[in-house]
This record gives sequence, structure tokens and C-alpha cells, in this order.
Amino acid sequence: MVEAFAVASGKGGTGKTTSTLALGMALADRYDVTVIDADTGMANLLFHAGLDDADVTLHDLLVAERDVPVEAAVYDRFGMSVVPCGTSLTAFEEADPERLRDVVAELAADTDVLLLDSPAALGSKSAVLPVVLADRVVVVLQPTVPSLSDGLKVQEYARSYGTETAGVLFNRVRPDEDVESIADQAARYFGGTTLASVPESDAVRAARRAGEPLLAHAPRDPAADAFHEAAANLDVRAGDAAGVADRFRSAVVPDRP
Repeated sequence: MVEAFAVASGKGGTGKTTSTLALGMALADRYDVTVIDADTGMANLLFHAGLDDADVTLHDLLVAERDVPVEAAVYDRFGMSVVPCGTSLTAFEEADPERLRDVVAELAADTDVLLLDSPAALGSKSAVLPVVLADRVVVVLQPTVPSLSDGLKVQEYARSYGTETAGVLFNRVRPDEDVESIADQAARYFGGTTLASVPESDAVRAARRAGEPLLAHAPRDPAADAFHEAAANLDVRAGDAAGVADRFRSAVVPDRP
């Protein structure tokens, strides 16, 4: 079985990468999980996962001339397989985003859940491709109307390519925010379900400084509990790995969003 989820937000600052790794660790209690940093232009997952010294990254797999095997960029971290992306501007410019199709297709053959940490905006081919490739999208929001609006743009674009919404995750929720009212609005406009409401937490910032996912750094923090709740509410569907791989390889890459 395998299902690919794009974790997307439509804007920066929502805690998308933190959410991707936290969901991955929580899901790894039940599934084989592979996390891919598909934000090839503004990658930072490697810092969250303690992989800032990784010798081989996704960028190397996206440059045809380098002929690097996919497994060379896969690292066993925190009970997951993690594929970080580098931060070099030169490597980003040399990378061919269309090669992501074959990379994801190969990874799909040996995992249950693929989580694609997606770029915050939809302004380029490399940015929209994770949303196009995924089976479904998890939309990470803050409980504000502007954040809802940005998330709806992601959902609209995803649906135009046949990618449905798995659910909405409210993140970085402050005590003074009326998350229930915003969640009611989200329920009317978004597909899927509200997965969880994750409170703002100092432990998230401490985990980032330590180069660890939140669930490894502070497993008993209320934010960690909320991510476990989100993972429990995410219904993972059993897809055929060979069929999923073929779909990825034949996916039509949009010329522009």
C-alpha cells in the first residue's frame, strides 16, 4: 500500500515543515513513512531533522548529469525515511523539477506513506509539482481569515489536477484565537476533516534549534499530543504501489500555475 500526501499551506510561517515531520513521526507508529523535502527553492527540512551535513540530497537526484541513485539521498531518522533537499542556489538552478516524478515513483515502491513538504507558494513549476503528484493534500493553516484564503487557493489548484483534500491542520494556535469559529468556516469550504488544532509552543522553537523534530525533542508537549491526534484522524488509504508509481511517472507537469 502507499498514499502520497502533499503538506501545503499557501503562505509561509504556518509551521508546514514542523507539521510534516511531526505527522511523519506520529504516522510511523503504524506505517512505513517516507518524508521528502519537495521545497527545492527554500528547503529547510534538513535543519529540522539534523541533516544539515547530508552528503547527498534531493537536489543531486534532480540533476541528470550526476546520475545518483535515489537510495543515496534517503536517511533513516526518527523512525522514518527522510529525503532532505539542499540549500544551494546553484543546485536549485541546475535541478530539473520534472525528475521529481521518477524520484517519487521509486520511493513509492518501498513505503506506506509519502509526505511531500511542499513550497509555500504556487509560483513556479517546481512549487506546484508536489501538489499535482500527491494523492491528497493536507492543508496547514493558522486560524485567521487570510490564512484560510491562502489555503483555499491551494485546494482550488489541487482540485484542478484531481488532488483532493485529506484534511485541515490548524497550527500555531494562540490561546486568544477563536479557532472554533474559523474551524467552522473551514469545514464549509475545505474537503476532508479538521485533523487537529496544534497550540503555539516554545518547544517547537527549541526543537528547531536542536535540529530535531518536535516529537523527538518534546514528546509530551501539548503540541506533540495534537500532532498525534492529527495523525490518528488522517485516514490513510491503501493504494497499489506499482499503480501509484506509474501514475507519478506519467504525471503531466504544469507549465505554470
